[in-house]
Amino acid sequence: MASKNLEIAKLFDEIADLLELAGQNRFRVNAYHNAARSLRDVMADIAELARQETLTDIPNIGASMADHIQEYLERGRIGRHQELVGQVPHTLVALLQIPGLGPKKVMAIYENLGVKSLEDLKRVLDSGELAKLPGMGTKTADRIRQGMAFLEQAGQRVPLGAARPVAMSLVEQIGKLPGVERVEVAGSIRRGKESVGDLDILCTAPVGPAAVEAFTKLPPVERVLAAGQTKASVIVRTRVGRELQADLRVVPAESFGAALLYFTGSKPHNIHLREMAIKRGWKLNEYGLFEGEKMIAGKTEEQVYKKLGLSWMEPEIREDAGEIEAAEQKRLPKLLALDQVRGDLHVHTVASDGQNTIEEMARAAKDMGYEYLAIADHSKSAAIASGLSIERMWDHIHQMRGVAHRIKGLALLVSTEVDILADGSLDYPNEILAECDFVTASLHSGFQQPREVATRRVLAAMENPYVSSIGHPTGRLIGKREAIDLDMREIIKAAAETHTALELNAHWERLDLKDQHVRMAIEGGVTIVINTDAHSIGDMELMEYGVITARRGWAEAKNVLNTFTLAGLKKWLGRKRSQPRRPSRTGKVPVSRGQEEIPF
Repeated sequence: MASKNLEIAKLFDEIADLLELAGQNRFRVNAYHNAARSLRDVMADIAELARQETLTDIPNIGASMADHIQEYLERGRIGRHQELVGQVPHTLVALLQIPGLGPKKVMAIYENLGVKSLEDLKRVLDSGELAKLPGMGTKTADRIRQGMAFLEQAGQRVPLGAARPVAMSLVEQIGKLPGVERVEVAGSIRRGKESVGDLDILCTAPVGPAAVEAFTKLPPVERVLAAGQTKASVIVRTRVGRELQADLRVVPAESFGAALLYFTGSKPHNIHLREMAIKRGWKLNEYGLFEGEKMIAGKTEEQVYKKLGLSWMEPEIREDAGEIEAAEQKRLPKLLALDQVRGDLHVHTVASDGQNTIEEMARAAKDMGYEYLAIADHSKSAAIASGLSIERMWDHIHQMRGVAHRIKGLALLVSTEVDILADGSLDYPNEILAECDFVTASLHSGFQQPREVATRRVLAAMENPYVSSIGHPTGRLIGKREAIDLDMREIIKAAAETHTALELNAHWERLDLKDQHVRMAIEGGVTIVINTDAHSIGDMELMEYGVITARRGWAEAKNVLNTFTLAGLKKWLGRKRSQPRRPSRTGKVPVSRGQEEIPF
């Protein structure tokens, strides 16, 4: 991706943050954030698009945003940004990244205590001055301190969705270098971890120094840290503007499998394998599996595993969490594959905060080969996301049914993402929910509620007979916002009892459920649904990140709702609506209209 795209996207995000600190209209704030997101998603050079006068063809880039882009390309600055920096100290933007510290609190501690930086904030926390401010208190100070610790820890790694595109681009380019015979990504990327610390890439080439030198000159490389005969370390920049170290190692073809196994990890997995080798009197390292000085395996991973008496294991489950024992017993799961996904049951349109129309999203889903798609725009309480009032929702339902009749070869499902309110009730009455084919209920507020209160809200929502799934259950944003404190074991138990799916939100900033919760849910008999929460056609491609995370949770196709055929999906959904009303676990019994037939 061109560096100008990232530079302008960063400035747009800063303008949004400064507007928020200045107390400006929230919708204007979102306009700049949305424009920044679109610029990061555009792979073409923004300067070239400007020359072609096609900037306004980019989603979220209107005339004023296009003018800002032109101004930056011509002058290297954006006047609106400089104007805002003159009104609000630029250093306050960093404080907005701290979970639990919103713009009002940031401005309060700035105006009352002169806090302009993270160092200033630490000082007033340690001195107790912040806790004494009106509207703050000890609990707020503690949450801010915890948020700072969380941010500091998260800042050491880059989200998978920001790092993986860079890694795959490097692999593709390295594979085209003269003499390179094979190239693979290893490390956390290959295992599909939600965040990574660096990139590990292996290749084979007859002339190592030539491959290393060519690697250091590839377009994504910003600077070279070290370069030798068989290894180079460079710095690349990710789509979120973060720097990331990338290492290339040229390894002998006869050792490639052992090296790939070693550098893929995880460390506990590798230690377990080495211990198995030692018990046999062998030695296992990145060069191969050895009996004395003789290499007995190493060209492929399969060779090494087979020699140790194991089935080959998918990289995503190599965490020493029972996979080696399962391989010994020949009972490894047949992990979910991307091509087994038949549809997406949670996407948004321009009716709320999406970028495309109902018909555009539907046709894109059909082009992807999907059998079905559920349009799930926000409910009325999500005002910031242009949530639909009851009247607008009825009209929206009518529009969705109309498009469904026009689109042949795709089942377009009427849906909604309905807010779970503070008391566990839902943002729409059952009359609306009953008209939907699929209902996703989500928490979008009350993230700081005590564990028992937040858990009770989710349990109450699952008791509603029309709720098909709980969306992004913990509400986390990787590296930005901690998960809601929920009793996941209790939620998983209730999901199984109420026949409610739990969503694995595939957006790379969420990946929620996370991999450990996916495995817990599957072991608890709960069905997972993998959705992209797409707000644009491009976002629908994020399904792969959900599949990767599901694989890390040992998910098979049978565990995932949107691998079912349309008939199977309809049967699964009908089961909940037709089951007898049960006593409430939360002291409420949602109104039910009894036996229901899914209307699609």
